[in-house]
Amino acid sequence: MKKALTVALCLCLAFTAFACGSKDDSSKSEDNTYEIAMITDVGTIDDKSFNQGTWEGVKEWAEKNDVTYKYYQPAEDSNKARMEQIDLAVKAGAKVIATPGFLFQEPIFQAQSKYPDVKFIFIDGAPAETPESEPEIKDNTVSIVYAEEQAGYLAGYAAVKEGNTKLGFMGGMAVPAVVRYGYGFVKGANDAADEDDKTVSIKYNYTGDFKASPDIKAKAAGWYADGTEVIFSCGGAIFDSISSAAEESDGKVIGVDVDQSSQSKTVITSAMKLLKESVKDQLDAYKKDEFKGGQALVLGAKEERVGLPLKTSMFKKFKKDDYKKIYEKLADGGIEIPNDKDTEEADLASKVPSVSLMIIK
Repeated sequence: MKKALTVALCLCLAFTAFACGSKDDSSKSEDNTYEIAMITDVGTIDDKSFNQGTWEGVKEWAEKNDVTYKYYQPAEDSNKARMEQIDLAVKAGAKVIATPGFLFQEPIFQAQSKYPDVKFIFIDGAPAETPESEPEIKDNTVSIVYAEEQAGYLAGYAAVKEGNTKLGFMGGMAVPAVVRYGYGFVKGANDAADEDDKTVSIKYNYTGDFKASPDIKAKAAGWYADGTEVIFSCGGAIFDSISSAAEESDGKVIGVDVDQSSQSKTVITSAMKLLKESVKDQLDAYKKDEFKGGQALVLGAKEERVGLPLKTSMFKKFKKDDYKKIYEKLADGGIEIPNDKDTEEADLASKVPSVSLMIIK
């Protein structure tokens, strides 16, 4: 799931620095105040994933509605650094702050009480005092999570219907959203294989990071050399490593979160959650004074907030009518997919009998 943003990033040297000084990091503001803010998660604003998808939603909505906006990038991966950027955004006049990524769990828990007049759009998580605590969503916060297992399911189902039988899944880290994508991918491949009376093999691995690296590229290249036809790249910038290996190996890639077709000719489709649209939904509600905080939204096929980008997908056998049929079945709740809450990794293979699953540690 990707539209490219031209954003030049610089290195933030101080904990209290604003987001890097790209010409595209904010709108023009005569008084240096910004009504809509976004704080990035681990990664950059052009991460080809959820940071970028969230930012595109903020930027497009703000420009359409003539509202000032800015993004802020924490100087390091810590709750302290994330909270400092929230403080800076509020100091600069933010009325709404969008934060993508489960790592904002504790900072948003603090911020929603510290700034009761600020609205928070929390993507991919829910505020809690500690990772072990029960979520607490106040009236000024909306928590949005996705049925990633449904997007993953569609990608796995389509890949097998296209004729692929040797698949791979590489997730950045075993965090809930990535796990759901992976489980759905395996289940979708299983169901397509079952319908077509064939057996599919899937190599399954978490790379341990959301960053590109030579090691990830080497691993992907090894999979392709061993016969893997397509790899589901599920983890931000690891896409760069996997797509590079695919380009050198005549392999194929499935993107994640946003439409990544523009990033590499190897991308056959992307398992998307419609981040941009979800953010704009909440900003529309804010503008109309209809922001309904205190709730956790789970968005999936029923809400038309996950899917595959048919216009850019390189499908030859899997047709639009095939997609519509399986999508409607998902939306109606007619397909049961294992997820991170009901299935341990060790039990996954037992739920996908038409898949030869190789979990690689």
